[in-house]
Amino acid sequence: MSSVSSTDSHDGQEHPIGLYFKVWILLFVLSTLSYMVDYFQFQGVLRWTLILIFMFLKAGLIIAVFMHFAWEPATLKVALLLPTLAIMVFIVFIAIEADYIYLNRLEFLAGGK
Repeated sequence: MSSVSSTDSHDGQEHPIGLYFKVWILLFVLSTLSYMVDYFQFQGVLRWTLILIFMFLKAGLIIAVFMHFAWEPATLKVALLLPTLAIMVFIVFIAIEADYIYLNRLEFLAGGK
């Protein structure tokens, strides 16, 4: 009969607290950069591009580390990310189609000039 100690049967994952502190610091830096976009009053496409980049980076860090997504099996990652990617591609196609329809309506209402 073999005896199994409590450390051998430990099923959970433990991550060093330093990792969490580093992610918190990185989130703080990204949030500061996001606020700096407003402080320096960037406008137009640059403003929204920077805001979206910082937003996606922060969301990715939170999902990967604090929701433990980085340690999930590859099959689960694919099962979650593939439909999300498909929806994003679908939204891009819808936006392109909407722009095409809008421009055609403007041309039609202007009398085909």
